[in-house]
Amino acid sequence: MNLPNRLTTLRVILIPFFIVFLMTGLAGEASRWIALGIFAAASFTDFLDGYIARKKGLITNFGKFMDPLADKLLVCSAMVCFVELGRMPAWIVVIIIAREFIISGFRLVAAEQGRVIAAGWWGKFKTAFTMIMEIFMIMNIEKLQLVTDILMYISLALTLISLADYLVRNRDVLKEDKEIKKEK
Repeated sequence: MNLPNRLTTLRVILIPFFIVFLMTGLAGEASRWIALGIFAAASFTDFLDGYIARKKGLITNFGKFMDPLADKLLVCSAMVCFVELGRMPAWIVVIIIAREFIISGFRLVAAEQGRVIAAGWWGKFKTAFTMIMEIFMIMNIEKLQLVTDILMYISLALTLISLADYLVRNRDVLKEDKEIKKEK
């Protein structure tokens, strides 16, 4: 297993530890800061594994599959915790998770057609803002609540914009699927 794949695997392994410290207060007042450190480290591996894989030509099928999955697991796990903690409305989390399912479905259809669909810039902005928003949610500092709320709504807007961009840019994936069905 190469270094980028090890970093991706590490990100998945860190998720339960992040959840335990965020949700249980296991380490008292330090728990949220430990959770923040774990989340930040896991988020950094998301950047680092992709960077190393592209720079050194270490792109693998495992990485193509697990990297986006690990990202979704980290981000969505945090959001579910935020709902439980009363820091984030469930309807926003549902929209964000639904977007992830839609994109994953599109990628599966494209893969069946032998196509790989790369993330667009809107999706990258969405991911960055979502991770920043989640860092603010983990910190849970009352004086920064307005900033946290603004970041949450920016993340929501970018989620919807990136979904629309993705669907428009890749609409031919479903069109080709219809043409394949007509040929059968």
